[in-house]
Amino acid sequence: MRPASARLTLGYMARRQGTAKAAARRVLIYRLGSLGDMVVALPALHLVERAFPNAERRLLTNVPVSSKAAPAEGVLGGSGLVQGFVRYPLGTRSVWHLARLWWTLVRWRPQVVVYLAGARGVAVARRDARFFRLFGARRLVGVPLTEAMQQNTYGAERAAGYVAGLFEVDLEPEAARLVRCLAELGEADVEEPASWDLRLSDVEREAAASAIGEDALRLRPIAVSVGTKVQAKDWGRDNWRALLARVAEQSPGRALLLVGAGEEADASEFAAGGWRERGGGPVVNLCGRLSPRESAAALARAEIFLGHDSGPMHLAAAVGTPCVAVFAARNLPRQWFPVGRQHRVVYHRVECAGCGLETCIEQGKKCLVSIGVEEVFGVVSSKL
Repeated sequence: MRPASARLTLGYMARRQGTAKAAARRVLIYRLGSLGDMVVALPALHLVERAFPNAERRLLTNVPVSSKAAPAEGVLGGSGLVQGFVRYPLGTRSVWHLARLWWTLVRWRPQVVVYLAGARGVAVARRDARFFRLFGARRLVGVPLTEAMQQNTYGAERAAGYVAGLFEVDLEPEAARLVRCLAELGEADVEEPASWDLRLSDVEREAAASAIGEDALRLRPIAVSVGTKVQAKDWGRDNWRALLARVAEQSPGRALLLVGAGEEADASEFAAGGWRERGGGPVVNLCGRLSPRESAAALARAEIFLGHDSGPMHLAAAVGTPCVAVFAARNLPRQWFPVGRQHRVVYHRVECAGCGLETCIEQGKKCLVSIGVEEVFGVVSSKL
């Protein structure tokens, strides 16, 4: 048991920290990325809201880099987790853009900066910290200034690069790493469904139900998203077509929901051809028809989700729909896997795992090419 003086000191520090949290009126949250990146940050964003309930929380994020990439507002707008957005072009070297960003932040004068950017090395984190101090932020939270905070290994130190003997149980989901870096704000359980609450409105749920239609809703729909904006993650539309044919054979008469960006509508229709040829039920192509939040509401009505490591997969997992996801090995196991025991991931470990490539030419996407349709179908069949 601690001495009375130590207990008093700890109590004073806790009260002081609580007072500092309550006093903060402007909190800037730094998070880059698009749909999946914002969904993965949900447990951390809920934690920030609990720590600074009375503050105005604005998100500093990037302008979408692709027409397929949903902006942060599409995911978080209306959730109440943030009340505003500040955007800038990713990777810009423009003095004008940087000066405009700096002036925007100086005028708003955030008192606290919460750092939720992905791990890009200690040197980059230090550079970012210097930038945020330039406009007078008094407090920085979560900046990963140690290797332990950069790694998805529950804080354990390890050598750079892939460690072939590392057990998957030692690897940490990105959502858990973000929460761990915010430990000074409190705790958050990434396994708890409330940590992933998007706070969908009745209007969003009604829009999703209307787009799906009553007939399809009665037929226990299966959702699928075959698109991805990253070549190294793409399992191939022929594989998806063959898989959906096998699923239709096993579960005839079910409805199929196609989810994704508008540009993915044709590829989704091609994949759905296998479903139609083998006796599948009605097909509802929602690609490009719904906002990201309405898509989440639609995915909540599906019995199961099939897809890549993608934004729609993360949306489906957030609303509690069991996922069967085909993953490339460009990231280490578990880092971007959907969190929860109800999900199943098909992932082949190869010697070049963790490459981080967006386009894989030299190895021919062997981590994905080696995944066969029957292997994935076996996982889907067990879930259905």
